[in-house]
Amino acid sequence: MLIYLGCSAVAVFLAALLLLHSGGTSALAVAHLVFAVAIVPLIFAAISHFVPVLTRSRSAGRTLLLAPLLLQLTGLLVFLAFIGEAPERALHAAAGSTLLLTLVFTGWLTLRARATIGRPHPGWRWYLLAMVFLATAMLLVPAMSWWPDLRPALRLLHLHLNTLGFIGLSALGTLQVLLPTVLRDPDASAAERLRSQLLLAAGGVLAVAVGAAFWLPLALAGALMLLAVTLRTGLSWLQRYRWRTLLLDGTAAALFAALSGFLLVISFGAAHALGVLEGRDAVPAFVVIFLLPLVSGALSQLLPVWYRPGKRTPARDRMQNALREGGVLRSLLLMVGGVLLLLGISDGLWLAAVAMLSFVITLIRSLLLARESHRAS
Repeated sequence: MLIYLGCSAVAVFLAALLLLHSGGTSALAVAHLVFAVAIVPLIFAAISHFVPVLTRSRSAGRTLLLAPLLLQLTGLLVFLAFIGEAPERALHAAAGSTLLLTLVFTGWLTLRARATIGRPHPGWRWYLLAMVFLATAMLLVPAMSWWPDLRPALRLLHLHLNTLGFIGLSALGTLQVLLPTVLRDPDASAAERLRSQLLLAAGGVLAVAVGAAFWLPLALAGALMLLAVTLRTGLSWLQRYRWRTLLLDGTAAALFAALSGFLLVISFGAAHALGVLEGRDAVPAFVVIFLLPLVSGALSQLLPVWYRPGKRTPARDRMQNALREGGVLRSLLLMVGGVLLLLGISDGLWLAAVAMLSFVITLIRSLLLARESHRAS
């Protein structure tokens, strides 16, 4: 299931880039394709993988692991509604289904944390607040129809609670645990950072979302709060691992690029709010400069673990090494492409397409290598 969701997310990314290049599908529809069909199900699956580790408990049950598949179906319904192939009420049905699954997942997450022997790792609270933001964003979908005069403001709330709230908090919470795992150098200070930064990060998300909808100064204050969290994380990485370590490992470079991309998205978003830059390509830029390096880096580390669960083996190491190849160059292409999009230059999509095609080839090679190793053993 986890392998399928990872590979399907990459396929959706490629499809989205092709749709944007063709110009026949609205950017809004493509954005919902990426978020609802690829990212949201994949994050749910990743949370189901990490929470048992953070709470030192058993793996998630098979029934719960079906939730990402149901989310994919609701996401497909959302995409069909945005391209005119499904009625508008389908959006309400999809939002209601997503809300229900989010509440179920939140309940499971809370029960696991409470049942932990000792104190659970503080990373679980980032997932909890991410779920709260997603649930709130889903409640805003029917609200847009009930109060049409408030639709522009509610749409901005929905957008920021999804991107910065659900996706952003999930990613920032995961990155601080995942990067030390990639570099096989546990960071004891990560737990304290996660514990101390959570309220600042959540407050920043809420301030940006409410401020973007109703009062610009509040949004700018929220952006500063998120910048503080992101910068502190990045600086702690640089102090511990140094530039060379972060940039010469393909997987670490992708994760560091994702954190840097999030920093740039927040910075350029503030410039857009002040009228310094246009925000026409803000959502595609968010995907290219943040989500693509995040997903490619995470899959480079996690896919071999999902493919060969249990103890670390030479076969798993070979698969991870194969996925690391080209990671530095891909991250560079995604960063440059994302910056071009943030500047309003749509040609940045071509660089993203090249980077993702490279990752697909690497992904296929690693799976073939894993299959050969399995047959040999």
